[in-house]
Amino acid sequence: MSASENRKFKTTIGGQAVIEGVMMKGPGKMAMANRMPDGSIDMDEWQLKTRDQMPWYRKTPFVRGIFNFVVSMIDGYKCLSRAADKQMSEEDEEEPSKFEKWLEDKFGDKLTPVLTTASMIIGVLMAVVLFIYCPALIVGLIEKLTGELPSVLKNIIEGIIKIGIFVGYTALTALLPDIKKTYMYHGAEHKTIACYESGEELTPENVSRMTRFHPRCGTSFIFLVLFISILVTSVFGVPWSNKLARVGFKLLLIPIVTGIAYEAIMLAGKYDNAFTKIFSAPGLWIQRITTSEPTVNEIECAIAAMKAVIPEDGVSDKW
Repeated sequence: MSASENRKFKTTIGGQAVIEGVMMKGPGKMAMANRMPDGSIDMDEWQLKTRDQMPWYRKTPFVRGIFNFVVSMIDGYKCLSRAADKQMSEEDEEEPSKFEKWLEDKFGDKLTPVLTTASMIIGVLMAVVLFIYCPALIVGLIEKLTGELPSVLKNIIEGIIKIGIFVGYTALTALLPDIKKTYMYHGAEHKTIACYESGEELTPENVSRMTRFHPRCGTSFIFLVLFISILVTSVFGVPWSNKLARVGFKLLLIPIVTGIAYEAIMLAGKYDNAFTKIFSAPGLWIQRITTSEPTVNEIECAIAAMKAVIPEDGVSDKW
């Protein structure tokens, strides 16, 4: 079944796989369902600001992309941390080290936000090194072998290297047992959304028959960011003479790249036509790596999270 097949409507509800569970975010509510060690499903629910309550910069096309992306990253990290904590039993808890005790004494109740912020900063720095600095460095090494290359060609080579790093990274992580299980929850998330969009009842039997590929997915979004960065970098003529200056210029262009990619992924989720199918195709292909066929256990969690965020009016979550 294709990603668009049997879709009676398109929903704005999206989600994310977490450790032993699924998070779903609706128009006014976010929920996370986790499979506990005893086999039960534990639920967390949070109220969100509705579209009318959001500030203008989270609703304005091409401006909203970077802000909504940051919010999604923060929400996703919080859910991942919460999901990890749920899997910890009292037996798993160890005596805190001297450093951990110092952190608790120093920051107190603010420790979790501080660690969350520090982790995100480290993640961003790693992404900058991996997807901005390293590709430029590799292009420089290629030029030493081939001689001076046109800027446009260098931008294309750099983009191909970034996409290769991304695909290679996702393929390697899929080999890890824990990540493979998370990819099963990712597949359950997509299948549940597809079942809901088909208008069928949310049951494990119905969900299992659906596609695990969805055009409005974080994997597709990341690919679009990498691809669009090639075009934006070429248009703005980001210099190659100084690698650090190039990194700085590309960081300044992130809001523009993210804004365009965000609007593209929204179009892919809203419309089914030749144009959206063309630019959705690479992301859907990569989802063959980042999603796996789920079992009933993963599907039940996705259904529980989905049902919790479907609005009562049955309208505000539709495009």
